[in-house]
Amino acid sequence: MNRENSIEFLNQNNTNWDVIIIGGGATGLGIAVDASLRGHKTLLLEQSDFTKGTSSRSTKLIHGGVRYLTQGNIGLVFEALHERGLLFKNAPHLTQNLSFIVPSYQTWKGYFYTLGLKIYDVLAGRLSLGNSSYIDAEKVKKHLPNLKTKHLKNGTIYHDGQFDDARLGINLAQTSVENGAHVLNYMRVTGLEKNEKGTIHKVQATDLETGKDYGLNTKAVINATGVFADNILNMDEQEKKPIILSSQGTHLVFDSKFFPSDYALMIPKTSDGRVLFAIPWYTKVVVGTTDIIVEKESLEPKALQKEINFIIDTFNQYLVEPVTRADVLSVFSGLRPLARPQKEHLKTKEISRSHKIIVSKSGLVTIIGGKWTTYRRMAEDTLDYIQKKGILPKQKCRTSNFKIHGFSLNQDTKNPLHRYGTDAAKILKLTEENPEWAAQLHPDYPFIKAEVIWAVRHEMARKVEDILARRLRILFLDARAAVLMAPETATLIANERKLPHSWTIEEIKNFEVLAKGYWLE
Repeated sequence: MNRENSIEFLNQNNTNWDVIIIGGGATGLGIAVDASLRGHKTLLLEQSDFTKGTSSRSTKLIHGGVRYLTQGNIGLVFEALHERGLLFKNAPHLTQNLSFIVPSYQTWKGYFYTLGLKIYDVLAGRLSLGNSSYIDAEKVKKHLPNLKTKHLKNGTIYHDGQFDDARLGINLAQTSVENGAHVLNYMRVTGLEKNEKGTIHKVQATDLETGKDYGLNTKAVINATGVFADNILNMDEQEKKPIILSSQGTHLVFDSKFFPSDYALMIPKTSDGRVLFAIPWYTKVVVGTTDIIVEKESLEPKALQKEINFIIDTFNQYLVEPVTRADVLSVFSGLRPLARPQKEHLKTKEISRSHKIIVSKSGLVTIIGGKWTTYRRMAEDTLDYIQKKGILPKQKCRTSNFKIHGFSLNQDTKNPLHRYGTDAAKILKLTEENPEWAAQLHPDYPFIKAEVIWAVRHEMARKVEDILARRLRILFLDARAAVLMAPETATLIANERKLPHSWTIEEIKNFEVLAKGYWLE
């Protein structure tokens, strides 16, 4: 996957695309994979880096949604559990079976949660990750050493999936390219052009690295921009009524000493009526999330103080050794692109997470809602719909059992490179080209310089942020450590891309400013 090659292709070929996808998050990348496998000439355009927005800021769960079960949304849970199972089969290098414990401080609740989660197991069917079970207080204490045990009666264990969201996004991009698609980051869509019938037939876009403008002919345009969907809809039809309601979810990251367990904690009911998770992820614990309406979409949403206080206060209700603001290693927020409800005053937790496909008079197809777990189904439904309308020839979806780039059954989670799957050996091979690339970028973390080189050469990483936030994930794990890694990372990128020293200096400054938004003063 090489950006220069795709730009050269655009410059030398006046291609009539079958599909142009706007947006390089979970939904857009999933559509790119599906469309390319169906044989459609596919181009994806992303204004920033792949998964820069919501798709790199999830709770890192591939799950059916336990709380949707309590809301009675059986259909959504069934669909999500099925998709969870497919992703485990298609991307085992990025997914992990994670055991969750729901502690109960009233005897009857343990039986109640166990019964409810047995229904969860049944809905998963043959793609189940394991059976839920009732456990006594002693086993809860054994599995969760820092959990408060006063009045603890029992607990329930259930299974769900964990993954690395941004790395899955990159692997989906690679999968689509390997099957004929072209994907471009830092390519902003600036306009939609219609023919005499009022149908969109061309997309105007600008390469943000060179400033060059492109007019790209296409049969179909898919708006998969998440919280930015209304911006694209306004290019099609000015002053169009908004269809997106953005809900912010914030997560705090702590050292694992506060949660020394391989099990995850699920707090079943918080003060705002949601569930809260404490999840071991790499060498840290991620705690979240929140759910509040925000009025303005942003690529870098900021956590509100009330969200931070809510997470810390709720988490501490269950901990023997409490956490403080000073213990937060990283804080990150993402915006959920919810379909704006017709009923006013609905709480965000009551708004459906099901996806929705909208087609305008001009033929612009917009896909909204959904979540990472159901990205593949969203792509399938979108392309099936377009084909049904006769915009594209009918071709069967092939993604249900298609292996995603990096597919490897040889899981050695102790190997820091395991998340690369089959690419891990290729990264190690780079250290033969230059032995210095085997060195770590930070003494406390296993990331090596060869990973930076790999990301630049094969994963379209262009900036320090691309690598430290989304290829290596260190910005989301330890923001201050990421800042210390920035100078060496910038130097490696500059040398590889043959960029001037002035670029390196500017890039380090830009990243330092960005990273300050990920820690608490």
